Amino acid sequence: MENYKGHTILIVDDEPDILEFLSYNLKKEGYKVFTAANGEEGVLLTQQIQPSLIILDVMMPKMDGIEVCQVIRKDLHLNQPIITFLTSRAEDYAQIAGFEAGADDYITKPIRPRLLLSKVESLLRRLNKSTPHNPTPSNNLVIDREKFSIQLEGKKIILPKKEFELLELLSSRPGKVFNRDQILSIVWGNDTIVGERTIDVHIRKLREKLGDAYIRTVKGVGYTFSE
Repeated sequence: MENYKGHTILIVDDEPDILEFLSYNLKKEGYKVFTAANGEEGVLLTQQIQPSLIILDVMMPKMDGIEVCQVIRKDLHLNQPIITFLTSRAEDYAQIAGFEAGADDYITKPIRPRLLLSKVESLLRRLNKSTPHNPTPSNNLVIDREKFSIQLEGKKIILPKKEFELLELLSSRPGKVFNRDQILSIVWGNDTIVGERTIDVHIRKLREKLGDAYIRTVKGVGYTFSE
């Protein structure tokens, strides 16, 4: 009997060797794995199988990874998956572009099997964090922790998980200033290596969606949420 861990993973990459390597190691650990060889196929499979996690290459034919991520994040019919990009060490620009498109994280190629599995487990733990259904109102903003969504002046907005977790953290204690180390530790965790620019990108994306009234920068310290 297959040791199925309860999570479905979709790998989207145009290199057969990468698909085979990732798929083999993840299936061996008991995950249900699907693969797609290009971006368009990846979008269609996402709609069909509703994966928990998508491992997404950046450079692909027909539709690149950034476009795939943008399409998925705009699809309100999906249970939004965690999305992590596969990037080479030289693709810093792709990492930033990926976060701007709505990615939650990235994996740097080449990657060893043990590190891959550790990374995947870390990403999926974010889905297992149980938070009670408790919409938090703040003037015209309602934060729904169960649906990873917000309502701003009556309009529903689906947020990528890291943007939502960042907003949830800041709004949990209005007026408290969270410094960068606290944000990195709580939102990204100690097992994920990201830079301070990652926080800046996510704050900027939140402000684009919420406006400038809710998240205030405390220069040289961090960020705070204003009701």
